Amino acid sequence: MAKSFDALAKKTMTAASRRRASRRANEILTELHLAELRQRLGTSQKEIARRLGIRQPTLSRLENQGDMQIASLRRIIEAMGGELEITARFPKGGVTLRPFSSTRQRATRHAHDAASPV
Repeated sequence: MAKSFDALAKKTMTAASRRRASRRANEILTELHLAELRQRLGTSQKEIARRLGIRQPTLSRLENQGDMQIASLRRIIEAMGGELEITARFPKGGVTLRPFSSTRQRATRHAHDAASPV
């Protein structure tokens, strides 16, 4: 069974590191709203919703909610023409996580490659 990020963070990070990570995550979230990104790309909600095969009000709700599944975020970013990467930052360096591989082989390779820098 997969562990939640919070459970993993409690096992691998100090309380001070978790507080710093939480503060930084909140800073990033206030800096990079999906709606702002979409607007800067010059794309309307209606167009992105059409690309996703959903209705515009549904996309509006997604853009304004505080929490979202990574798969949903990935689909929205891809509909905007981008690629989602998630980076975990640690005191000794960062690791780019790629949980979106289409095959298990690619996922295993990325997990192995990502593990070495830390």
